[in-house]
Amino acid sequence: MLNSKWFFEQTSNEEGSFYSLQEVIYSNFSGFQDIKVIKSGAFGKCLILDGKMQSAESDEFIYHEALIHPSLFSHRQPKRVFIAGGGEGATAREILKHKSVDEIVIVDLDREVIEISKRYLYEWSQGAFENEKVKLYYEDAREFIKREGFFDVIVLDLPEPTEGGPAYLLYTKEFYSLVFDHLTEDGIAVTQAASSAVHNLKVFTLIAKTLMSVFPIVRPYTANIPSFFTPWGFVLASKRYDPLQLSPKDIDRKIKDIDSQLQFYDSETHYHMFSLPKYIRTAIKKQNQIISDKKPVSFY
Repeated sequence: MLNSKWFFEQTSNEEGSFYSLQEVIYSNFSGFQDIKVIKSGAFGKCLILDGKMQSAESDEFIYHEALIHPSLFSHRQPKRVFIAGGGEGATAREILKHKSVDEIVIVDLDREVIEISKRYLYEWSQGAFENEKVKLYYEDAREFIKREGFFDVIVLDLPEPTEGGPAYLLYTKEFYSLVFDHLTEDGIAVTQAASSAVHNLKVFTLIAKTLMSVFPIVRPYTANIPSFFTPWGFVLASKRYDPLQLSPKDIDRKIKDIDSQLQFYDSETHYHMFSLPKYIRTAIKKQNQIISDKKPVSFY
């Protein structure tokens, strides 16, 4: 915090972003991370974890629709879905729109994020935490998944990897191998993958290349999220289904089958997200490192 009027987020060692600050609604260190809920003049209520913007009231639908629907529409009949993170509840909200889903398992290390989201960010979850299909656990996702069965879709809705942070070892080849082993034969995983802009492009390419060392089909994609001030990266990794094989007719038909209208995602948006600019495609192709437990990556 600089003063009573502005919130500053460091986005790299060289850059940062300013948000007008109308109110600090909540502020506390949970024992795992610093949690803030603020009200921004431009973006409404915002969740901030360890100084990083996680989602904003005005445009969280872009992030969460982009994260969820390409993978769930690519899968033919997703029934059991695992979420690592997703503490605001909006990830589960989007998954619940898919009628085939019978069970959603949410595992978040930090109970306080979920409790604060229920209290102050209820617009995000819209009752998802109370849905009978949702099971909620407060523990480390890596340890939890080791003893679990199989899932059709695994969603990694995690904070950025920062040294000492709660998600530091949830971006490594070893963890992605666990994810692979706990997917069904036609399972799909998807992860948020940090900014795809120039100043954080290396992290995005490292995540993509690490998943390529584990999965046979890996499709990086991006979405422009105004409150992040940058194109944001995601990576879909699949054992069998390729999101680029979905036809526009297939996507639009599937959208008609879900329970509510989408504000961001449709067939045109789908192909736009997966159409990466040349500099990103080139950077991914040139990246020859992977992330491991012995050499984890930090967002900075």
